[in-house]
Amino acid sequence: MTSNTPRRVGIYAATRLPFARAYTAYRNDTNLTLLTAALRALVARTKLEGQRLGEVVAGATMVDPREWNLAREALIEAGLAPETPGFDLARACGTSAEAAVAVANKIALGQIDAGIAAGADSISGLPLLYPRRFAEIATASAQGRSLGARLSPWLKLRPRDLKPQPPRVQERMTGLTMGESCELMAKTWKIAREDQDRLAWESHQKAARAWKEGFYDELIVAHKGLKQDNSIRPDTTLEKLATLRPVFDRSSSGTLTAGNSTPLTDGAAGVLLASEEWGRARGLEPWAFVVDAQAAAVDFFGTSPEGLLMAPAYAVPRLLDRTGIALGDFDFYEIHEAFAAQALCTLKAWESAEFCRTRLGRDKPLGAIDRERLNVKGGSIALGHPFGATGARIIGGLAKLLREKGRGRGLVSICTGGGMGVTLILER
Repeated sequence: MTSNTPRRVGIYAATRLPFARAYTAYRNDTNLTLLTAALRALVARTKLEGQRLGEVVAGATMVDPREWNLAREALIEAGLAPETPGFDLARACGTSAEAAVAVANKIALGQIDAGIAAGADSISGLPLLYPRRFAEIATASAQGRSLGARLSPWLKLRPRDLKPQPPRVQERMTGLTMGESCELMAKTWKIAREDQDRLAWESHQKAARAWKEGFYDELIVAHKGLKQDNSIRPDTTLEKLATLRPVFDRSSSGTLTAGNSTPLTDGAAGVLLASEEWGRARGLEPWAFVVDAQAAAVDFFGTSPEGLLMAPAYAVPRLLDRTGIALGDFDFYEIHEAFAAQALCTLKAWESAEFCRTRLGRDKPLGAIDRERLNVKGGSIALGHPFGATGARIIGGLAKLLREKGRGRGLVSICTGGGMGVTLILER
């Protein structure tokens, strides 16, 4: 709206906390404390203490209502100038990826020169909810004008009214959890259990190797005594994974297990984006540039046969068509492993002549990718998946990969709750 020629948007830094399985190292943290810790590290590493940025965009999926101004409070506590604006954004598992798109668009249009995109999620720190009946009784008591009027509603209280309801990642429109929906996808697309376990095993092996080689040292800041993602299992084997029982469909036809699905995870991550002019003025070199982005959604609760987490299968082709890039023209593919089955369903859809003809309107398959280029430093199954932080984790890691390579192009594909997906292209 302010620039006829969009400016190039660079990624100049990325920082995250080690991701922790829920109820372990970060069991006393909230979204706010995790996000603040990640932002504080990013601010310190880029020497931005006390400086005003154009925008900080951040969010979480599992939101504590007491932290309704998450981005703004975190950026102030992280040491940025209080004059820095910030706002919350939510797109489930694609939250911080969408935050990066929002910041990048503002920079490209000349509205701001630099900003931070971030996200966090603390399963451990969420408050427990109580049945609506308990809230009604408490409200009626609070409205009483006399002692008797305040006490009488509590006479209706029953033991079942005190049963806490732990948070559940469940779609209101279907009543299904993400795993239950993905189990249906695996059946629809005929994804074998063995293939899911192999992708999970590869995720752990790649992540363990990346940590051993020091790839994550620059990206990670220790928190609460944790220095490394604690869900990586370098000693797991295909034989061990094969012994695990299905968790979302416990019948003999179930294929999704705790081993080939992401664990519930706590964590936070952020990336610094800016114009080239801003970076040069501070002597900073961009790791990579944002080329373009695309979101999509599917009718997962209607008649659509694909499934809840298949929106990236639509978003990526639209992105490629607009940029004139072919699916095979990437050095790295970062496909979020919400479940091994989800990633495999997406890859199978792109290889399917029928899907590409009937659903994408293409006269031939989109194509296959080189699996050696897929999630080369580990994926969400091994590293963990704090919903709101995953996008920033992936973008930061991919930007570092491109910086180390010196040139190249990477594709980001993230499925989200609500039947949506966020995709981006980065290059250097």
